Amino acid sequence: MSSGQDNAPTPSVPRGGAAPGEWGGEWEVVIGVEVHVQPKTLTKMFCGCGVAPLNAPPNTHVCEVCLGLPGVLPVPNRAAVEACLKTALALNCEIPRHTKFDRKNYMYPDLPKGYQISQYDLPMSINGFLEVGTRKVRIRRVHLEEDTGKLIHAGDKLHRAWESFVDLNRAGVPLMEIVSEPDLRSADEARDYAMELRTLLRTIGASEADMEKGQLRAEPNISIRRAGADELGVKTELKNINSFRALHRAILYEVDRQRQVVESGGAVVQETRGWSEAEQRTFSQRSKEFAEDYRYFPEPDLPPLELDRAWVEELRAALPELPSVRRARLLEQLPATHVAIIGADRELADLYETAVARGAPPASTANWIVNEVAPSGKLLSPESLAELMKLMHDGSVTRDQAREAYLEAVETGRTPAEIVAEHGYAQVSDESELRVIAEAVIDANPQAATDYRAGKKQAMQALMADLRKRAPQANPRVASELLLRLLA
Repeated sequence: MSSGQDNAPTPSVPRGGAAPGEWGGEWEVVIGVEVHVQPKTLTKMFCGCGVAPLNAPPNTHVCEVCLGLPGVLPVPNRAAVEACLKTALALNCEIPRHTKFDRKNYMYPDLPKGYQISQYDLPMSINGFLEVGTRKVRIRRVHLEEDTGKLIHAGDKLHRAWESFVDLNRAGVPLMEIVSEPDLRSADEARDYAMELRTLLRTIGASEADMEKGQLRAEPNISIRRAGADELGVKTELKNINSFRALHRAILYEVDRQRQVVESGGAVVQETRGWSEAEQRTFSQRSKEFAEDYRYFPEPDLPPLELDRAWVEELRAALPELPSVRRARLLEQLPATHVAIIGADRELADLYETAVARGAPPASTANWIVNEVAPSGKLLSPESLAELMKLMHDGSVTRDQAREAYLEAVETGRTPAEIVAEHGYAQVSDESELRVIAEAVIDANPQAATDYRAGKKQAMQALMADLRKRAPQANPRVASELLLRLLA
């Protein structure tokens, strides 16, 4: 249902984060985020259907349970419950002894049962927190529910479609809903919160949390209020956000839209709005429901769950080192710019620490991971990476040669040392051998030599270029030092 506010002046997307005071100090932004995460399971939440890959033909991963046929009974997925509890524990949540599932009633074409099995008043966890930078974001709850199906609109836009189709492959897939308190104060903070949450989920193995695959969906609730006010403003919820960049820009746009509505004498309406990536704007979808609109009641086909204390403690003890702790430790060894990349990905952090434990030099290994491994996404075993870093560190190969050896090692599984030996990559570092070549370079380039001696330091580039041409395998550090001594 449209609120009529889409006729307000079109706001521009501000640059940077929508921090308090960004609009002349009059407004404060208040944001809470609901994040839906698909846990890493093989099957759906309440039946034995496999979780369909993205390219699966429509309606091929369905059964009587997820189709909502009469007479079927749901059975909870233990792996999904375990993933939810691990996430809650990593988020410092309290785990109650008793929890239950509820029916959330609403009619929509992608909801075959006419209700969604979710959790209402007794969720699986409550009262946690996640530290993001200097802000401590309170977590209200982490609970489990089932996903809906997917509507596919001909023409790709709901209000312009001449027909719509329903794909129920996704119906019944497990979802964890992580609900924050309204503790975030800018688009920057909301984006960083979602990114930190993704890092944590991947670290503990609860989910792959890939936004492009729909495994993590962030839905911010946004309001504004006068600076210094205690009462919260009327909020809108944003849907259809599929990247961190879109999350950031959608919040900036929506905050500015609300500001313009209020300052023009209008009132913000509680509603659900979508985000159009193509048009870079939010748009009204429907009025925002309240809890009573869903007529929650306990799911009669599922008994309450009693969470065994011993099992919960086993899950707590099995949690790996959390990202914030690991980053703090890595900051003792590496610059913050490197830690921001390595510490955000468990595979990269494991690769770095294991390679260093195998003897790789820390600084050059971190630099290699940040500049070569992270952009390419091609991982080498820690043992092979350590071997390659040692070859480069002791001058046996140049960086370009190391890069070629790295890529070949990833593709073939052979060791860098084998590849270097086969291609004859090993650098020439013997000074007596290189001295003959360096003297020949100076004799062949008298003008460059004269210019360098006259103080034109850039002339060294021409001399080194000729030396590399004559001896491609020359160790550049040793060769450069020889030329400098001969020119002195």
